[in-house]
Amino acid sequence: MLFSTYTFLFQFLPAVVLAFAAARRHSPRAGILVLVGASLFFYGAWKPIYLLLLLASIAANFSLGLSMEKPHRRRTVGMCGVALNLALLCYFKYTNFIFDSVSTLTGAPLPFVNVVLPLGISFFTFQQIAYLVDVMRGARVERDIVSYTLFVTFFPHLIAGPLVHHAEMIPQFKRGRTSRSAVLAARGMAMFAAGLFKKIVIADNLAQFVSPVFAHLDAGGSVTTSWAWLSTLAYTLQIYFDFSGYSDMAVGLALLFGIRLPVNFRSPYKAASIVDFWRRWHITLSRFLRDYLYIPLGGNRLGEARRYINLMLTMLLGGLWHGAGWNFLIWGGLHGLYLSINHLWQTWRGAAVKESVKALPSNHLAKVASWAITFAAVVIAWVFFRAKTVGSAWAMLKALFGFAAGSSAYISPGVLRVMDLPILVGEERLLLIGSGVVIVALLIALSLPNVPQIFRYREYRRAPEKSTWPQWRPSFAWALFSALAFTISLFGMWQRLEFLYFQF
Repeated sequence: MLFSTYTFLFQFLPAVVLAFAAARRHSPRAGILVLVGASLFFYGAWKPIYLLLLLASIAANFSLGLSMEKPHRRRTVGMCGVALNLALLCYFKYTNFIFDSVSTLTGAPLPFVNVVLPLGISFFTFQQIAYLVDVMRGARVERDIVSYTLFVTFFPHLIAGPLVHHAEMIPQFKRGRTSRSAVLAARGMAMFAAGLFKKIVIADNLAQFVSPVFAHLDAGGSVTTSWAWLSTLAYTLQIYFDFSGYSDMAVGLALLFGIRLPVNFRSPYKAASIVDFWRRWHITLSRFLRDYLYIPLGGNRLGEARRYINLMLTMLLGGLWHGAGWNFLIWGGLHGLYLSINHLWQTWRGAAVKESVKALPSNHLAKVASWAITFAAVVIAWVFFRAKTVGSAWAMLKALFGFAAGSSAYISPGVLRVMDLPILVGEERLLLIGSGVVIVALLIALSLPNVPQIFRYREYRRAPEKSTWPQWRPSFAWALFSALAFTISLFGMWQRLEFLYFQF
């Protein structure tokens, strides 16, 4: 069930909100039970058989946590639990990839396998791995199966994040009350409307300049330089507005029930270094990779050489987490290389400033250059993330850097889709319109505050600086603006495009 469907918006969500409100009148515990039931129904609506997998995973990890209450058993049981979770994830996510790769490399006639990837398995598996590791490190064992189940299955974050931590979620479920004010509900609905607008109006309309071009490359064709740059930049913005839109919707939905989820994006395309980019992009995944992979590998405590090895290993595994394919491995490797170069540069620059009376320039031009280099590096890496094969990614890179396209170059049918309504415009005009759409989307990403900033959510709530942009407040004007964004989005929802991160 997608957030951007009429079934979710006009059937599931109202029923859950009303049932939660009624149950809360009886007791806070009853409200939590309603959310557990709704979350399980939400997941089972996709394929009921995989609800059994989710429940088995929850039961196994909860039982492992209980068995770790005795200190002398914590490490052994915890390591077994982590291995069990990784084995489950590897089977469902990487079996097809391993068989295909071995067959391609060796020519061995391996049997055909087609393991279906359960929705959200990467997210709910990583969250439970984090729980077991924290218990191994001395965290309190969770004894309430209802709170634990809701921590894993809470429907706003279940399918595509943000990746939540048990220590920030379970206490919210257990406190005697949750805030149920009209202001909080209004804030949540307005944030949801903003995220829905980003997904439907911006991301889904950018998709028309992305999907046909990459599909042509995947089929063995080639593209002109103009279409290569347009589709690559369009995808760069599509994935941001799509995934950040989902995250904003998840935060808004959680607020309807008095629950606060972590912020997952902080204007990542404003970053002036790749290190800063990963502090702003998919923040909860970056946190997980840092706390449960990079630091346990040794972080930067074992010398410079080991630091860069750890960075590469972390990002390679982060790439594989996103998908089972060589293209995702290359994407992760590129970001590992970028981060290593960034840290080398910072080390060299710090030493140069220390040894010189005159510090290296830090003027506006240098900042713009840093931003441009960072943005270009991210855009190039997205080519591997989007392409289905390394070959099609390589074909796109050749087109980006001016290599002549072959006779099978992509020719657009010259159809512009506005909220999925086809309009014949001609190929040259379509290129021009697409360029304008990309420029507008980029200006929005670079110049406007992000949704949590506008709504003063979490870390922005007590921001010392005064924003020049209007801040959300419960008023008729903001209600009208949110209603308008929501209404416009409704007209585009028949496109039925899935969220990009559902496949991961």
